Amino acid sequence: MIKANVISGHVNWIKNIKNPNDYLNKRLQILSKAPFFKRKNHEFSVLLTNNKKMRNLNFKFRKINKTTDVLSFPSRIKSKSILYVGDIAICYEIIKIRSKKTNFFLEFDKMWIHGYLHLIGYDHKRLDDFNKMFRKEKLILKYFHKVN
Repeated sequence: MIKANVISGHVNWIKNIKNPNDYLNKRLQILSKAPFFKRKNHEFSVLLTNNKKMRNLNFKFRKINKTTDVLSFPSRIKSKSILYVGDIAICYEIIKIRSKKTNFFLEFDKMWIHGYLHLIGYDHKRLDDFNKMFRKEKLILKYFHKVN
């Protein structure tokens, strides 16, 4: 089973997702049944925040003084049968802007999926790694949305 702990760090999130914790954990219940995630016993946290906090986090941890859409902070803490894989921060304003062309839930799902894949070891530093991660993101998104 995959589980998330959602921390709502900005009031605007509630305007678009009434109960972000329930929303994300329902998604993760579905994902936990997918063949490629069936035996995962992961837990992670998601901070739903804004441009200002994302800029601060990006500068503090990456020395980049600008906002970003999603940040991942992998860790490996084993407790009983659950592996805590880390933390994700997601920026409201960037998702809101992107959702004007699609929809808010699709853009939110793209971000937490991207962040989660980073937590479990995927990256996109090299082109072949980028392609592998991108294919996995699309595969997961198909469980929730009709994507090409």
